[in-house]
Amino acid sequence: MSAAPKTMPAPLAELIAGDGGAASPGIGAQPPLDGALRERLAARAQAAGLLEVAYRTLESPLGTLLIAGTPRGLLRVALPCESPQQVLAALAESVGPRILLAPRSLDRAARELDRYFAGALQRFSIDLDLRLSRGFRRAALERLREVPYGQTISYSALAGACGRPRAARAVGSACARNPLPIVIPCHRVLRSDGSLGGYAGGVEAKRALLSLERRSAGGASRR
Repeated sequence: MSAAPKTMPAPLAELIAGDGGAASPGIGAQPPLDGALRERLAARAQAAGLLEVAYRTLESPLGTLLIAGTPRGLLRVALPCESPQQVLAALAESVGPRILLAPRSLDRAARELDRYFAGALQRFSIDLDLRLSRGFRRAALERLREVPYGQTISYSALAGACGRPRAARAVGSACARNPLPIVIPCHRVLRSDGSLGGYAGGVEAKRALLSLERRSAGGASRR
């Protein structure tokens, strides 16, 4: 007797279809939910402790971002180059299948990101859920949060700050896999020669973020 094919959870199918996207293979298409009804369902699910991940999209100068959060805090910022379906499917696997499009649950995060892109916010105050990063990768991201707005640091200097001065490549990997770009500012990490290095969202996006911070901070310094 053959095993039943593995399918994605129904809530994930619903939220993808409800956002106007096509369902992924193995996910049954569902009719889109009315926005007000979706918000009521999300509020009830959250109040009952049933909502594992809320998500919404947000327009930015870089393009459309997808942000996702849990009751612990902001969990994920997906850049425009990332596939929303793949991001949501990965969250369903790593966190849980009870995912819903719930913009109001992420209003504060959206407001802070809007203010950041307007040059009016230099430090995020929202709670973060860092469960997607572990070990040295998480330690590197925690240190990275301490790099001030408008300043930069080299991969090797960040490795040294983590107590592993020879781990510049591991720092690069942590930055590349940062689940919360912009909020945890991996764009502030440069090569030792001052060149930009890589960025998950593309070098032009990295350059744009650094330029925004230089303008808003009135100049940048490097360490």
